[in-house]
Amino acid sequence: MDAPPPHFGVPGTDPRDRPARLDVGVVGAGRVGTALGEALARAGHRTAAASAVSAASRERAAERLPAARLTAPQDVVAAADLVLLTVPDDALGPLAAGLAATDVPVAGKLVAHTSGRHGTAVLNPLTAAGALPLALHPVMTFTGRADDVNRLDGVAFGVTAPDVLRPVAEALVLEMGGDPVWITEERRPLYHAALAGGANHLVTLVVEAMDLLRQAGVGEPGRMLGPLLGASLDNALRLGIDGLTGPVARGDAGTVAGHVTELARVSPEGLRAYVALARLTADRALGAGMLKPEDAERLLEVLADPEERGAW
Repeated sequence: MDAPPPHFGVPGTDPRDRPARLDVGVVGAGRVGTALGEALARAGHRTAAASAVSAASRERAAERLPAARLTAPQDVVAAADLVLLTVPDDALGPLAAGLAATDVPVAGKLVAHTSGRHGTAVLNPLTAAGALPLALHPVMTFTGRADDVNRLDGVAFGVTAPDVLRPVAEALVLEMGGDPVWITEERRPLYHAALAGGANHLVTLVVEAMDLLRQAGVGEPGRMLGPLLGASLDNALRLGIDGLTGPVARGDAGTVAGHVTELARVSPEGLRAYVALARLTADRALGAGMLKPEDAERLLEVLADPEERGAW
């Protein structure tokens, strides 16, 4: 692996005082790409070029990356010292292979992707041609709004890179206002599973809870859930399993049985999720000493496979 480009600037106090800024190219000017491109521009780098397919992406690029020339992906690579590949996970491997097949010069260029799932191995076709691979995954959701770039302030980035490039990767994250967290190549899938399970499934659970509350006659379920869920999230982050409350933690098998019966009637799909999470909760509570073994046994009887009991 070659050394980092000699023209890479070390973060300073004022972007204008930093020497030899990088020309940045964005392949995939979506929500993430434009936010990171704008953050790098604020840090004093130059957004040289971007590629965008949809009308919305082209409009977003024109608004957020006004200095960037809109062009084909291989031309973006040719124009840049630092290339951001901000495309969906499943498109990343084919994109890297496709760019390598064009024979566009990549030797000595930093090529970074923002996928949580992948490390740097997915960039091997470009690395073999001399590119310097980085994986920089911002642990944040983006809406496509103008304030997306502000969401990067203090946000963790999952960083994977060859050892020689680690200082460069971490410096780029710091310049964007983020907090670099090192993730080894082999741990990327587990890292991403944890994030996706926590964030994406949280949305599903909240939406399901709001739907059930509406069916129960609650006119503004979000208003009811907001304080409760906010307190629960705070407790979980601060206290871990010790922040757990509710009928499973108390061993209230009768209450849980009532939940199972009602959910089987109004939301069979929701029941499947409820049972799976209640089992996991009971296991965690038992392991933490919050739940007595006899109470856990009664709960697990209530939560036995609903298909075997004919619950759905």
